[in-house]
Amino acid sequence: MLELIDGFVQSAQQEGMELYGVHVYRRGAEPVERRLRSDDRENLWSVSKTFVSVALGIAEAEGRLALDDPALNYYAEFKKSAVPGLDQVTLRHLLTMTSGSPHSWFADEPVEAPDLAADFFATPLKHEPGTHFSYTGTGPYVAARALRAATGASVRDYLMPRVFTPLAIHNPQWHTCPLGHPVAESDLFLRTSELARFGRLLLDEGRHEGRQLVPAEYCARIAAESVPTVNDPADEEFALAPRYGLGAWCGPGDATFSMTGRYGQFCIVSPPREAVVTITAHVEAGSPRTSITALVTEELLNHL
Repeated sequence: MLELIDGFVQSAQQEGMELYGVHVYRRGAEPVERRLRSDDRENLWSVSKTFVSVALGIAEAEGRLALDDPALNYYAEFKKSAVPGLDQVTLRHLLTMTSGSPHSWFADEPVEAPDLAADFFATPLKHEPGTHFSYTGTGPYVAARALRAATGASVRDYLMPRVFTPLAIHNPQWHTCPLGHPVAESDLFLRTSELARFGRLLLDEGRHEGRQLVPAEYCARIAAESVPTVNDPADEEFALAPRYGLGAWCGPGDATFSMTGRYGQFCIVSPPREAVVTITAHVEAGSPRTSITALVTEELLNHL
């Protein structure tokens, strides 16, 4: 395994990619990690979206909410001001990027609206909910605030006793918006090994040391309940995978899914290979000749 990782690291370095840590786990074997810089907590960027999804999956199992609930049900303050059609947008639509809204925001952009959720519900729909994929940070953010309305806890605080503490992820930092809500779609900071433990939890159908932390059914649903990511051939170059599930990118039909964040943050969970590949890095878009996505697939995932 170490030779496989070293080969990948060498190829990445030849492509000018700056890797921080590479962690590979195969069921039945001890995990192997190669570090290339200090073991600091890094911004996971869009990998954070999967944590939001899992939080909602747990809350659904607890009877706090349902993914097919209209998101507006959890925003009583916006029901009168919401534009027509927004009452049809469900929490599932928010997680799968199919709300039909043209509202687009990501955590590296300034928050210009006084309230992002209010701005979302005031923006007219461009497509019927559930019919059009459009990748944005708005959906997970609005979904995470719905979780708070349903449970009384922010997505970080909700996950603390249910996932973070059992996985020995102590006091994780999740940056917040100007209103004090976790950014949700990004800005969760974890170490390579901490993210790897979360990936292993999902590979192991939500079980950790004999405890069922995440419903096994929901772990399977992350990839199974996916939507096509290409609405038009012109979109294809921007799609990281042919399908997008409940907060993760999905391959065509083998249950593998990838939590993928900017600058080369990856946690790939592959039930068919019984493996998890986790990477933290800083890879500038457009700088390497080969994308890190392709390199991870060709030199690591395909050999497990």
